[in-house]
Amino acid sequence: MSLTVYNTLTRQKEIFQPIEPGRVFMYCCGPTVYDHSHIGHGKLYVGMDIVVRWLRFSGYNVRYVMNITDVGHILDTGEDRILKGARRERIEPMEVVERYMRSFLDDMDALKNTRPNIMPRAAAHVPEQIEAIQKLIEKGHAYEVNGSVYFDVYSYPEYGKLSRRKLDELEEGKRVEVRTEKRHAEDFALWKAAEPEHILQWASPWGQGYPGWHIECTAMSTKYLGETFDIHGGGLENIFPHNECELAQSEALTGKPFANYWLHAGSLTLDGVKMSKSLGNSITIKQALLNNSPEVLRHYILSSSYNGPMDYSPAGVESAQKGWERLVSPLASIRQQLRRTDLPQGEISAVVQTCIDTALSDFSAAMDDDFNTPIALSVLFEYTRQVNILLNGETLLNQAELTAILDLYQRLAGDVLGILPEEHGGTQTTSVELTDGLVQLLIEMRANARKNKDYASSDRIRNRLQELGVLLEDGKDGTIYKLSA
Repeated sequence: MSLTVYNTLTRQKEIFQPIEPGRVFMYCCGPTVYDHSHIGHGKLYVGMDIVVRWLRFSGYNVRYVMNITDVGHILDTGEDRILKGARRERIEPMEVVERYMRSFLDDMDALKNTRPNIMPRAAAHVPEQIEAIQKLIEKGHAYEVNGSVYFDVYSYPEYGKLSRRKLDELEEGKRVEVRTEKRHAEDFALWKAAEPEHILQWASPWGQGYPGWHIECTAMSTKYLGETFDIHGGGLENIFPHNECELAQSEALTGKPFANYWLHAGSLTLDGVKMSKSLGNSITIKQALLNNSPEVLRHYILSSSYNGPMDYSPAGVESAQKGWERLVSPLASIRQQLRRTDLPQGEISAVVQTCIDTALSDFSAAMDDDFNTPIALSVLFEYTRQVNILLNGETLLNQAELTAILDLYQRLAGDVLGILPEEHGGTQTTSVELTDGLVQLLIEMRANARKNKDYASSDRIRNRLQELGVLLEDGKDGTIYKLSA
């Protein structure tokens, strides 16, 4: 089955065909680093991480580029977000940038997101932005007024094709900055003239100033990925105006398609309201991780399609916790059995091989269908159910079978979805490792009770564990446990 993706540009699913066979060039709009990231950012970047992970799992060599906006993200009020953060905390703008860029990277690492191959910063690419603006002026797509430069949206007839908005339907002042010096209210800033007291400013052919928000993505994406690249990712809320402006200025600049596939992650709401710092209803990733493991949060996020909406709630996270524990429940038992010295050798049986092949095939079909993680998770739940039946069967699985079962968990739940706990990784003990440790402790206590002929205590431990779904099996090399299906 071929990979199909939903392309925002065409509003339909399409078979994915990269420009260069075997390679994928992908750009994603990164954060404006002026505050801690919230769970909505987590949903966006986990979704983009899944796209990258599945492409690589499918054999593609992926170059993943994500920018860092550290200048030029202008609010509707005309205020730069970075400067707003600097005034809020009474520190230098670049100190704000460094603080919250590191915070963002810490959050992404904690959520087990793969680091992009390149993370260019807008402030470090001002020369490239100035060069792009100069070319747009030369081509007649931009004009300078009083030290500022604007893109003339009417010079690009296809403006609005991504967002499906028509210029004559755009109302003056709606999501665009109104300045009388512009030719049209819908024109957007490529370069802003800076007041003398403005901290972030650079020398340009038009005087001292700083770049607008949209031009940075054009300059950095084309520098590292080429004038036309495969995938442009981002949040649904950025389709207009940011992505629309990116596309228009980029194609006006080069005369070529900008990105072939536009993938947008759906928004995350809190009690039905979009989560946003400006609305004061955001929950930071750091706050969410205080009471939840990264694997559980990823599982919660992946229970919805990357491009669909999602409502965040404590009850939803609690349900995700229980589901995740069921999903990975066989792991402790498999790892424990693989440590046995009397583990039988042999070939993988047809029953076990069929279980593995079916799960891999169904999982791949789900992921090839626009990265459908909810269906992929349901496949893993069915795989877990089948594995538990095999583990609790009369015939003890051999080393090859247990290894193959565990390997598929690692590949699908680990490498692709990033929700598999590390056996000995990290500084926090996962619930699976905790269960394994506690059961092993009870097995040792029961062994001591039997050694001391305290059979009442020994039986009480066995019976209580059985009530909890933990079955003990005594053998010549000691006692092992299995979890009931």
